[in-house]
Amino acid sequence: MQLFTDQSGAPLFSSQKVVLNFVILVLCSQFAFSVLAMKGALLPQMLELWQISKTQFGLLMSIYGIVHNIFYIALAWAQDRFSPRVLIPLNMILGGITTFFLGKTTDFATLCFLFVMLSLWCEGAFWPAVLSAVRKSTSDGNQGKIFGLLEGGRGGVELFQNLLTVGLYTALGYSLFGLELAFMVNAVIMVILGVVTWFSLPKQTLLKSAGDAKAANREVLAGMKVTLGLAEVWLAGAVGFCVYMIYTALPFFLTYLNELYALPALAVSIFGIASTSGGRIAVALPSGFIADRYLGGPSGGMGVALILVAILAMCMTTLPRGDGSMWPAISLMLTIAFLIFFMRSLYFAPFGEMGLPPRFSGSVIAIAAFIIYLPTSFAYLLWGVLLDSNQGVQGYQYMFTVLAIVAVSGWLLARNLNKRIRSGANKRIAAKIQAMDASLGLQGEEKTLSQLIDK
Repeated sequence: MQLFTDQSGAPLFSSQKVVLNFVILVLCSQFAFSVLAMKGALLPQMLELWQISKTQFGLLMSIYGIVHNIFYIALAWAQDRFSPRVLIPLNMILGGITTFFLGKTTDFATLCFLFVMLSLWCEGAFWPAVLSAVRKSTSDGNQGKIFGLLEGGRGGVELFQNLLTVGLYTALGYSLFGLELAFMVNAVIMVILGVVTWFSLPKQTLLKSAGDAKAANREVLAGMKVTLGLAEVWLAGAVGFCVYMIYTALPFFLTYLNELYALPALAVSIFGIASTSGGRIAVALPSGFIADRYLGGPSGGMGVALILVAILAMCMTTLPRGDGSMWPAISLMLTIAFLIFFMRSLYFAPFGEMGLPPRFSGSVIAIAAFIIYLPTSFAYLLWGVLLDSNQGVQGYQYMFTVLAIVAVSGWLLARNLNKRIRSGANKRIAAKIQAMDASLGLQGEEKTLSQLIDK
C-alpha cells in the first residue's frame, strides 16, 4: 500500500521493533493529554465539575500554555542531548499522578497548581521528545505519512478515552462522578505506560559524538545554532501557530451548540466526539499520502486547508439565527474540525521534509513547539473573555471572524514555506550541516533510530 511506503516502494517502518516503538509513542502521546481529550467532548460538564466559568477555564489553559512554552525553550537543548528513555517515562508517571487528582477539587487555586504541574510533566521535555522520536521513525520522504499515522492513532486512543468518559458519565446517571472516575482511570494508564516506556525506548542518542559528554554538548549547541538560523524553520513554526490558533476554538463549538440551540448534553458530547476523534481517525491517517500525492507535500496541504477554513468560518458568521440553521451550522463546524485535524497531522512534517538531520531534530522541534503551541498561552482565555463579554450569537460571530483572519494569514505563510522547500531547502541545509561537522571534526554517516532499536 502506498500509504505505508515511500515513492521508491521502501516500507514506512524498517522493522517490527520500530513499529512497536511507534505504537508505544502513540499511546503515550494521547494518554498524557487526558484533560485535553475530555474537553473536546464534555467541556460544559467539566466546567460544572470544577464550578468555573469559560473565562476561568481559559485562564487555566493559558497557565498551562505559558508553563509549557517556558520549558519548551529552556529544555530545547536536552532533546538531542538525552535519549527518549531519559525524557519520557518519568514524566508520564508524574503526569499520571497529577491527572489522578484533577477531578477531586473545585478550588480554583488548587486547579491552577495542578495545571502548572500537568503542563510541566506532560509538555515541557516530554512532548518534544515524543515528536522528535516520531520524526526519527522513518525517512525524510515519509514525514507527512508518519505524522498522519501519529495523529490518526492518537484519534483512535482519544475515541476510547471519550467513549470511556461519556460512558461513565451516562452510566452513572449523568453524574459528575463519572468524570472524576475517568480522570482516575486515565491516570492509572499513564503510570503503567511510563513503566513500559522505561524498558522499551532506546537509551542512546543519534549524536556523532555521543560517547564524549563535552563533545556532545558542543555538537548539540552547534547544531542548534545552524538549524535555528534557517528561515524554513521559523516559517514552518508560524504556519503551525496559525493552525493551532484555529484548533483552540474547537471546544467552544460545543458551547455554541449548547447555548444557541439548547442541544442536550449527550447530543453535544456526540458532536464533540465526532468532530475530534472522528476527524482524527477519518482524516489524519491518510493526510500525509493526500498531501504528498495531490497537494505538493505537507506545507502545500496545509495551505489548501487553511484557505478552506477561512471560507467556512466566514460562512458561519452569515448563518441566520434560528432552529433551521442548526444542521448547516453542525455541517460547517464538522468540516472545519476535519480540516483542522488534517492540518494538525502535517504541521511537524515540514521539519523532516526540509531535510533537517535527525540528530538535531529534537531541539528544532522543541523551539517549533514553542511557536506552534504559543496560542495555548492566550487563545483559550481570549475566546472565553470574548464569548462571556458578548453573549449570544454576536460573540460567536466575532470568534469565527478572527478564525478566518488567522486562516488567511496561515495560507500566505504556507505558500512561502512550500516554495522554499521545493526550491532545494534540503540541499542548502545539508551543505550547512557538512560545514559544521567539518569545523567540529565530526565524521561518519548520520545514525538512525532504527539502528538503535534494532541492535
